[in-house]
Amino acid sequence: MTNEETIAPENSASEIESAETTETKTKQPRRGFLTEALAIIIGGIAGLFPTIVGLAVFLDPLRSRKKDGEASASDGFLKVAMVDGLPVGKPRRYTVVDDRVDAWNLFPQEQVGAVYLMKNEDNSITALNVKCPHLGCAVEFIADREVYQCPCHNSSFKPDGEIANEGSPSARALDSLEVDSERLKQGEVWVKYENFRASTAEKIAE
Repeated sequence: MTNEETIAPENSASEIESAETTETKTKQPRRGFLTEALAIIIGGIAGLFPTIVGLAVFLDPLRSRKKDGEASASDGFLKVAMVDGLPVGKPRRYTVVDDRVDAWNLFPQEQVGAVYLMKNEDNSITALNVKCPHLGCAVEFIADREVYQCPCHNSSFKPDGEIANEGSPSARALDSLEVDSERLKQGEVWVKYENFRASTAEKIAE
């Protein structure tokens, strides 16, 4: 009996070509998808950079203040005048300016208030807030009477800020302000400017 070997028919050239074409078509969509996904990721990263930079600039006023400089200091003192410009015993009014930040807006060197400065015989400086403690009207120094006079309700104060007239409607003296003693030695008057609550006998910062 003759043994016969069963030989599987070889695939034709057309069948092989068809299989290769199918495999190629399967790989192409995958490559296309990966290419598009990679392009989207790179584009997104590139687009984030200017957005982040813009956001940092937008929020900068909230986190940036002048640490020290010609007009303001991080310790709360503001430069108001030079000692040499102050005569002894004669109060002078000065505008107080500072950089103001409101939400995301920076307003450089805006007026925030006013003070009276007076050099004393011992070269110390008396600094007073110009607001009358009664209702907040700005007082005026009357040189010939040597008093600060409130134009609203007739309160008057001595050059050192103490109440000058009996029956004054103001419950306390003019509000004194702290002067930086170290900078004063260098010939500069730096004042810790503050406003205080009106119509109270106690000096309460706002």
